[in-house]
Amino acid sequence: MSVLAAIAVLALLILVHELGHFMAARLQGIHANRFSLGFGPILWKYQGPETEYAIRAFPLGGFVGFPDDDPDSTIPPDDPNLLRNRPILDRAIVISAGVIANLIFAYLVILLQFGIVGIPAASKPGILIPQLIAEVSAVSPNAANAGIKPGDEILVDGKKFEFYWDEEKNQGELVTTTSDKPIKLVVSRKNETKPIEAYLTPGLGADGKVGINLAPTAAVKAGIKPNDVILAANGKQFGTSLNGIQEFRELIRNSSGEPIALLVQRGEQKISLNVTPEATTKGFRIGVPLSFNGEQVYSRSQNVLQLFSMSAERFQQTVSLTINGFGQLIGNFKETADQVAGPVKIVEIGAKIAQENPAYLFNFAALISINLAIINILPLPALDGGQLAFLLIEGVRGKPLPSKVQDGVMQTGLMLLLGLGIFLIVRDTANLEGVQRLFR
Repeated sequence: MSVLAAIAVLALLILVHELGHFMAARLQGIHANRFSLGFGPILWKYQGPETEYAIRAFPLGGFVGFPDDDPDSTIPPDDPNLLRNRPILDRAIVISAGVIANLIFAYLVILLQFGIVGIPAASKPGILIPQLIAEVSAVSPNAANAGIKPGDEILVDGKKFEFYWDEEKNQGELVTTTSDKPIKLVVSRKNETKPIEAYLTPGLGADGKVGINLAPTAAVKAGIKPNDVILAANGKQFGTSLNGIQEFRELIRNSSGEPIALLVQRGEQKISLNVTPEATTKGFRIGVPLSFNGEQVYSRSQNVLQLFSMSAERFQQTVSLTINGFGQLIGNFKETADQVAGPVKIVEIGAKIAQENPAYLFNFAALISINLAIINILPLPALDGGQLAFLLIEGVRGKPLPSKVQDGVMQTGLMLLLGLGIFLIVRDTANLEGVQRLFR
């Protein structure tokens, strides 16, 4: 059922996108003779007075057809209500309406979630540091035999493992809280889609050292430890709002490498620390994951204006995060290409979310809807942004590009997108747990 729920959400978002195009055309009196949800063989269709409505076998897309491109159309070529005969502004509205529909729908989903489920918040104030992220700089033969390599990233949780930092040597070491007992270590490795497990046994009297040197991070140098709670940064207090995590990330990103004064709660103590973010290929970082403190709770607002305001704030943050994500993907494509997900992966993620808590599907739907909008507005052939680019060129030239040029560019783009889609579907399907179990 969770898989069906995820597919239904994805199909709904595609329906919203295509409805945007369709309604923008019909409201302007522009002819539209086909409305299809999905691709492939027709499962169901209905012929209206002007438009054929259809549901097809593969709900991985959709389209709105116009008689401009239909050789069997009986509408005269000079009909003013054909899309190609309309002014540039009218056509631009139709082309961009799918993107606008997805953005509006995302906001309404967030508003609906806040109204029905409630506004999410943390049960305790502050930002939790659950773990430290440490990169392996060198390994002993024992650790190498266990499969650990320099460049691997380790999450140090402060329970089974701790980060020993030697300021004089400017070197960190991974130590365990037990000795002479095999301990499972989970590391992440570049170009590997799944974490790697290794088992290490520290020797007796070795102070828990397992022969793994760790590169110092900004957080470790500052004295931050796992399970610390950041109560304030540069005087800004972090309460129970989940927005605090994004605000702290923005503070780090915009720090330009200048120290940030932290007020940290460690157990019953409150201590002051200074952390200096370090420049990386992904911007300034301090080397820790961030989480809300305590449990996530929901509260319903009795103030309608606050409900709309909080929904708008969450919508704006989600759009900003998504755009930043696309920027990092383009700027560091070699490192982030494996994070590109196709429809199979999206459904898999949605199914897991639905299985964990169906209420989380609201966030899933809003995020994917915003992603669809941003992807479609990119100026690439076969996407809405590519068609808008043609309109821009037409506006500058005073006349459209030759049909052969436009058709060639669009067909090439379509083939590339189809090729990428097939590749992602095959790759993501091969990585599904059920499929991998078949080949073990």
